[in-house]
Amino acid sequence: MAHLSTLKHTTDSLDSIKADAISIGIFKDGSMSSRGKVVDNMINGQISSAFKRGDIKGDHSETIIFYTENGPVIVIGLGKADNFETECIRKVGGTLAKKAISKKYAHVACENFGGNGSASFGQALAEGLVMGSYQFNDYMTKKKEELFELKKVTVSGGSRVGIDRGSIIANGVCFARNLGNHPGNVTTPTRLANEAKKIGRRGKMKVSVFDRKKFTEMGMGALAGVAAGTDEPPKFILMEYWGTKKSVKPKVLVGKGLTFDSGGISIKPSAKMDEMKFDMCGSAVVLGCMHTIATLKPKINVVAAVSSTENLSGAKAYKPGDIVTAYNGKTIEVLNTDAEGRLILADALSYVSKHYDPAFIFDFATLTGAVLVALGHIATGIMGTDEKLIEKVKKSSVKTGEKVWEFPLWEEYCKQVQSKIADVKNMGAPMQAGSIAGGAFLKEFVGEGIPWCHFDIAGTAWGEKEKSYGPKAGATGNVIRLVLDFMGV
Repeated sequence: MAHLSTLKHTTDSLDSIKADAISIGIFKDGSMSSRGKVVDNMINGQISSAFKRGDIKGDHSETIIFYTENGPVIVIGLGKADNFETECIRKVGGTLAKKAISKKYAHVACENFGGNGSASFGQALAEGLVMGSYQFNDYMTKKKEELFELKKVTVSGGSRVGIDRGSIIANGVCFARNLGNHPGNVTTPTRLANEAKKIGRRGKMKVSVFDRKKFTEMGMGALAGVAAGTDEPPKFILMEYWGTKKSVKPKVLVGKGLTFDSGGISIKPSAKMDEMKFDMCGSAVVLGCMHTIATLKPKINVVAAVSSTENLSGAKAYKPGDIVTAYNGKTIEVLNTDAEGRLILADALSYVSKHYDPAFIFDFATLTGAVLVALGHIATGIMGTDEKLIEKVKKSSVKTGEKVWEFPLWEEYCKQVQSKIADVKNMGAPMQAGSIAGGAFLKEFVGEGIPWCHFDIAGTAWGEKEKSYGPKAGATGNVIRLVLDFMGV
């Protein structure tokens, strides 16, 4: 893993900073910040002259480099000044990071683009720079001499507090990306448990890890059923962060930690099965959030639960037609062993519903291919039981630039997961509303009256290419920033 971990903040002017390159922004009307004007004067007005000639238009994220005797100057378009919001500066930060890497500039100095000195703009810039600098090169041995990392960015002006905060949040996202990008023989349930323990020690959290024998004895029959086909030790991971009085209801995060999914006996097609290492990205969201919480130490209470296993087709594997009993006592008819994520989440949702009094529950899962058909790699599908909760999620979505779209959980859909021989079945109506069926199933395991929202991240957990601060390939760490914003971290 390679990415910026921190940014340096200074009040020094850009022309006084020694760096491999400096960078400023220009709006669509040709205007620049006071720091930008200083740089333009430093290179004898070349930037403003280029704008007048039409060589620079100021379109958002348009990039041009001026090679001067003072060194390279990277000019990035900021678009219309009236529309310059935090997502815009986040994308500008990502654009700069990727440009610096492509040009092999190890140290870049930049302005707080647009001159906005607020904490929110500083945070967004830092998020864009850090996330945009992310590369996953851990297994590149033959071409090491071709690899290049952005080592340092100095930000002139803006909010030091916002920049520091954005760096910490983006580091949580990059941590999650890294978990997802490692192959299934590296990111195992044991590794997830060990990473949770490391986070716990740093953030003074209570971390409990239950092995196969223990969680089976506890009554987690759904997790035990999915895990039956693998020799890789499965884990149920529980993290408790108490940042304020224990009388305050905890915010609960639940993640699907399927570290490799073959589909089990209902085996997947071989094409792209390698991507099923990403089936644990729900757990990466949870651990990425807890990674950030461990550093920022907000005055809130958070409980995190991860059900983690592989789904393989060994001699002891569970079978289509089997019936398993979840932690809350409900029986489940297994119609397809490749609908396993909802099974391992069922036990986790039941557990946290019983043993805590949640302010709300969020669960995160690469649950259905159907959500990719519906929304592509652009948006995460959400559904839940509380309108106010969902509306607040949507507001955080707009603020962070991480798009969500709500699906309905109408009674007609909920009836489609009722079984004729057990309480529920793990499939809905054939070839219909697959993403909603997954949510309708999970709803059966959320305690009565608990506000709950399900995030189906199968389309956004990897494969997204639209954001300049996203990775070139692999895990994205999507919705971590949304969740942290929602919780007020």
